[in-house]
Amino acid sequence: MVERPQILALVLTAVQALNEERPAGGQLALSEDTLLFGDGAELDSLSLVSVIVDIETAVTDQFNEPISLTDDRAMNRSVSPFTHVAALVDYIHELLAEKA
Repeated sequence: MVERPQILALVLTAVQALNEERPAGGQLALSEDTLLFGDGAELDSLSLVSVIVDIETAVTDQFNEPISLTDDRAMNRSVSPFTHVAALVDYIHELLAEKA
């Protein structure tokens, strides 16, 4: 089973890749508390989609488990898995645990 720290590292790698495309003053913190989407977040919708695609690809490559982060299940949650890094990591962990 994939452990949460492995997923966190994968997500933070995707955020770091996005940071490399952003100006120095607009980079996101590499933390579980980093806001990704919603009030106070610094990502626009296009950047969020880019990070999501990078994460889905990395999960498939590293863990040999294809996942979809933007299905109805994710969109219908009372708390979006895209609000901050920790929520996204928890959601990915949940998806992978179900496949184990």
